[in-house]
Amino acid sequence: MNLPTLSEKQALEHERSELLQQLEEWLDVPLLVLSFIWLALFVLELTDGLNPFLDGLSITIWIIFIVEFGVKLLLAPRKIAYLKAQWLTAISLLLPALRTLRIVRVLRVLQTTRAMRGLQLLRVLTRTNRSMRSLAANFTRRGFGYVVLLTAIVTIVGAAGLYTFEKETNGASGFDHLGTVLWWTAMLMTTMGSDYSPQTVEGRILFFLLALYAFAMFGYVTATLATFFVGQDADDDEAELAGAKSIEALRTEIIALRTEIQNLQRSDR
Repeated sequence: MNLPTLSEKQALEHERSELLQQLEEWLDVPLLVLSFIWLALFVLELTDGLNPFLDGLSITIWIIFIVEFGVKLLLAPRKIAYLKAQWLTAISLLLPALRTLRIVRVLRVLQTTRAMRGLQLLRVLTRTNRSMRSLAANFTRRGFGYVVLLTAIVTIVGAAGLYTFEKETNGASGFDHLGTVLWWTAMLMTTMGSDYSPQTVEGRILFFLLALYAFAMFGYVTATLATFFVGQDADDDEAELAGAKSIEALRTEIIALRTEIQNLQRSDR
């Protein structure tokens, strides 16, 4: 049996890469919609719980994501490199499987322990990362609209996560209502701050990550506004320069017209 040559391997890897890229282009929009639905169901699960129908819908979307991830992994020419690049996505797909294992029964008994809250924090991060990657794949230019939509996602999911962690503190953190937590998170995104502060370790970790995102987002918004105003000033300068050039050209044309009239008058004499 003849082994494939190096050129044949490279050709096969190139063909698989093109096929993988084409598949990702086909699935970008459907997966974006499913990611948003899955994330919305997760927010409902954290804040109010899911009824059997919504729970079944969440499981169905999860199975679709598993099939999609498996097909892409099968097509990837370098599977180890693909797994390294998609490790958070792999974790987000692995965590729901824990619900079907016996170990979850122990975690449910220990819902007030740090182990359960740590698992919830990991779910918040991985689910958000899944939606962020799907959103980035559908925005060729990650401009201001992309940042606004991404910030809305981070704010809603972050508020749901903080509410889940802090509702067990009996109001010590001030996060006794979901509306209060959502308002606090929105203020954090605008770097305005608030009188409340998380009390649980998981809540503080999530608060720190949200603060980092808010800091980066605020810097981007500031740079965008500065670029806009600098561009406006540049347009004004160009307009003034164009107006000055037009006046100078008109002046030159008038002088030439005067000279021509004087020459005609001299010739008539």
